[in-house]
Amino acid sequence: MTNYRDRPDAIAALVQDDRVHRDVYLSEELFALEQERFFATTWLFAGHASQVPQAGDYWSLELAGRPVMMVRQTDGSVRMFYNRCAHKGAQLVSEESGNTGKFFRCPYHAWSYKLDGKTLAIPFKSGYEGTRLSECESGQGLTPLPQVVNYRDFIFVRLSKEGPAFADYFGEVLQSIDNLADRSPEGRLSVGGGVLRNIIQCNWKMYLENINDAVHPMSTHESATQAAAALWHGHGADEPKPMAMEQILPFGSGYEFFDKMGGRVFANGHSLLGVNFSIHSGYAQLPDYEAALQAAHGAERAHEILQRSPQNCVLFPSLAVKGSPQVMRVIRPLSANRTLIEAWSFRVAGAPELMFERAMSYNRLVFSPMSVVAHDDVRIFESLQKGLHADGNEWVSLHRGFDAAEYSATTLTTNGTNELLMRNQFRAWAKFMAPQPPASSS
Repeated sequence: MTNYRDRPDAIAALVQDDRVHRDVYLSEELFALEQERFFATTWLFAGHASQVPQAGDYWSLELAGRPVMMVRQTDGSVRMFYNRCAHKGAQLVSEESGNTGKFFRCPYHAWSYKLDGKTLAIPFKSGYEGTRLSECESGQGLTPLPQVVNYRDFIFVRLSKEGPAFADYFGEVLQSIDNLADRSPEGRLSVGGGVLRNIIQCNWKMYLENINDAVHPMSTHESATQAAAALWHGHGADEPKPMAMEQILPFGSGYEFFDKMGGRVFANGHSLLGVNFSIHSGYAQLPDYEAALQAAHGAERAHEILQRSPQNCVLFPSLAVKGSPQVMRVIRPLSANRTLIEAWSFRVAGAPELMFERAMSYNRLVFSPMSVVAHDDVRIFESLQKGLHADGNEWVSLHRGFDAAEYSATTLTTNGTNELLMRNQFRAWAKFMAPQPPASSS
C-alpha cells in the first residue's frame, strides 16, 4: 500500500495527461488527505441565506467531516460557527434546521452563547475562579469559521485559514450564480420544496465527472428516453409538450447534439457544459415573465440571461448549477466509496409559479432517488466503484479529445464530448492535494 501522506510524488503520479489511477477513487487514505488538504483549503457551498430568514434561525450540516451551522444574526447578517460547545464539545443543535431563539444552550452542562457566538452564561461559574478558563479557547465562546463569503445569498466557506481568496478561486464561473439570481426580476431566490437526498456507494469524483460526460446519455439513459419517445409518438414536433416530456425527451437528442453544445473549462477545476445550447434551451417561452425581466434588467441583459441555459455549471468541488430550470446539486463526500447528493430547487421572486414547478419537476424526474434517470446513473456509479477493483488495468481513460495545447490556457472552449472538462477537474485536484496549500490572500 502506498503511503501517500509522505509521498507527494506518488500523488502527482496518479493524475497523468490523459488518464488517472484507480486509487483516486478507491483509497481511503487519499480521502482522509482530501479532507485535510483539498476540501479544507478550497471553497465549499454551505447553504443559502433564504434557509435562515429570521434571527435565531440555523441550518446545520457537515463540511469535510466537521459539524458546522449557519446562523441568522439580529443585524440580518449570516454567520457560521462550528457546531460544538466550547466546554466539552457537545453539539449545540442536533436538528438540521430550526430557531434557537435569542441564544444557544448546550444540552450537556447548559453553557449558553449569544447568536454571535459570545459566551452568555456558565452555570456555577464560581467554580472557575482562579483557573485558566478565560485564557484558553474554551473561554472564548463558539469558534467561527475562518472564512465565510455570502455571494448573492449563496454561502461559501473555506475551513482553513490558508488557501485562495474567494474571487480568485471561482473567477468567471461565478457568472453562473449571477445568471441564476438575475432570473428574478427582484434579484431574489429562495430554496423551496425541501432538499432531495441520495447516498450513492461511489466516490464523489465519479459523480462530478458524470456531470460533464455528454456521451453517456445515449446509452445509460436509453431506456428512459425510448419510453418517453414511445409515449409521445404520433404528436407533432412543434406541438406543446407536457412538462415531463419537455424535460425527458431531450436526453435522447443524439451524439451530435451533445457534441455541438460545447464546453468550457476554467482554472481550479470549474467548468461549463452547454456553452452554445443544452437540453434546457427548448422550454416554452413565458412572454409576461420575459417582459418583467426586461423591465428589471434592460433588454440586453434580459436576453443574455434567458439565452444562457447551460447543461451544467460546476463550481468545483461542491456545486453543479442549472440556471434553467432553477436547480442545483450539492456534492457532499462521505468516504472514498460513499457520496451524498442533494438536489435543490429555487423559487424565483417575481416569476410565475410555473418556473418553480419546472424546477421541482426536473428534480423529481432526474435527480430523485426514485427517478428512472437517476436510477440509471446510480447503477453505473456503483458498478464503477466495484469494477475498479478488477486486476489487469489500474487506470481510467480520459483520452477523448486530448491535446497537449490545452495546458497553455486557463480557460478553453471545446466541443461538448471532449473529456477535457474531466481532465481539468483532476488537474485541480492534484494541485490542491500537494502538501503545501496555496498561499492565503485577502
